Amino acid sequence: MRIKRNTILTLAVAVVLVGLLYWLSFNQAKNGMLVSILQKSAIFALVAVSMNLLNGFTGLFSLGQAGFMSIGAYTTAILLIPVKNLDGVYYMNGVSPFIRAVKVYLATLPDWFQAIYPFIALLLGALLAAIVAALVGIAVLRLKSDYLAIATLGMSEIIRAICSSPQMDKITNGSYGLNKIPNFPPLLGGLIPAMLTPFIVVAICITFIMLLIRSSYGRAFKAIREDEIAAEAMGISLVKHKAMSFVISSFFAALAGGLLAMYMRSIEAKTFSISLTYDILLIVVIGGIGSVSGSVLSAFLVTASKEWWLRFFDQPLNILGWQVPLFRTGFRMIIFSVLLMVVVLVYRRGLMGSNEFSWDRLLGRFKRKKLSEGGVK
Repeated sequence: MRIKRNTILTLAVAVVLVGLLYWLSFNQAKNGMLVSILQKSAIFALVAVSMNLLNGFTGLFSLGQAGFMSIGAYTTAILLIPVKNLDGVYYMNGVSPFIRAVKVYLATLPDWFQAIYPFIALLLGALLAAIVAALVGIAVLRLKSDYLAIATLGMSEIIRAICSSPQMDKITNGSYGLNKIPNFPPLLGGLIPAMLTPFIVVAICITFIMLLIRSSYGRAFKAIREDEIAAEAMGISLVKHKAMSFVISSFFAALAGGLLAMYMRSIEAKTFSISLTYDILLIVVIGGIGSVSGSVLSAFLVTASKEWWLRFFDQPLNILGWQVPLFRTGFRMIIFSVLLMVVVLVYRRGLMGSNEFSWDRLLGRFKRKKLSEGGVK
């Protein structure tokens, strides 16, 4: 009965969420800000979960997510920019003849290929990032703790510098960045609106990560996190499983980077600066290190707070002709920082800690609350 109840509740919530997204897709003109925040939150949720796989479940303190996101974003953008827009994008030094030839050929392929081409571009960007991660991992995964964080952070900056270098002008357009990137495509011939595409892609990716965590590989990751010496004594290959976690995490971070490029419609190197990595790390810490549902919840809360709920503090406020001090541009981030400090002090292990969302735990709290209220009466 308990399992049946939990299944029904999960399906009911899923139906409500899908219905809400469909309603927003048909009323997108009136709710553009809300749609934009939800899409960005979903993309950041995928990056946070991929980072949590590495930091929270495997115990490897890596800060290279922004670098792998840039690989996925640039690869996806280069593959998706239409041929007719190439000269308008690469207006300074022109585009590489090889890229132009490949894109001209791809444009001649049948319509069924064009329908799935955006997803092929996402996968190619993610695969390229995974290959880079496998090569980089040979060197950096020998390090531990803070040294690994510094090495991966430096690697992220190297990747960003390469993307913006003048030598890459004909490929990444250097410091000018890329624009005119197509938005999300619809699915199933338009049956599923384009607005829902990032949510579906993110849901599939996070589901895969959750299944991986619950598999034997996930248990090996957790064993390495708890005690590397004991894990190795039990026959777990540290090199193999660390590399696997690093590559998989980089793959999904790059895929999220490709989604971010399609969401923003234009990218440049400074988009993937160190501050982006810190933002993702903040989401992971607030949600709870070692909790997938915590990362998802935190991504939506943090993004909505920064982009929407606290915008009120950036606007001047007058009460009966008296202007309230401090209400000006930038005050929003001060309030946001204060709220983060309060959350960290109250929830020392994050909103979810290392736990996952559970209907039993949620309903149990309501029952305990009712019992305590009944006892007081």
